[in-house]
Amino acid sequence: MSSRIAEARLRGAAAICALLSAVVHLLLVPEHLQEVPYIGILFLVGSVALLVVAAGLARRDPVPAWLLGVVVNGGMILGFALSRTVGLPDYREQGWDPPYGTLSIISEAVFLVAFVAWCGARRTLAPSRTVTRSATSVHVR
Repeated sequence: MSSRIAEARLRGAAAICALLSAVVHLLLVPEHLQEVPYIGILFLVGSVALLVVAAGLARRDPVPAWLLGVVVNGGMILGFALSRTVGLPDYREQGWDPPYGTLSIISEAVFLVAFVAWCGARRTLAPSRTVTRSATSVHVR
């Protein structure tokens, strides 16, 4: 498989993961706005950001979308872990909260794995940057 095809597939997989996580969090926004409003707002902001990421991965230069996606997905994984261990202010959950917790963690982790793989595929696409010098010098008068 060529590097360009691999890169396109990784971008597609990451976009699907971003959409899945966005939908899962959007479904939970109303419940969390009632229970702990700042968590509901964070879910809403994260979902909108992931929709932007999904669209951005289809652009000619997907780097900003990848970087935003890494920050948002990494933050969501961190928030999930903190909310189930030490807790967040006025917010502590127990367990994986199936199916939503499981779906979101899997999609966020797969996004991060796709990013690492994309970085590797992109490296093979980049032209080598070797500096060459001519064997002789030319003097112009």
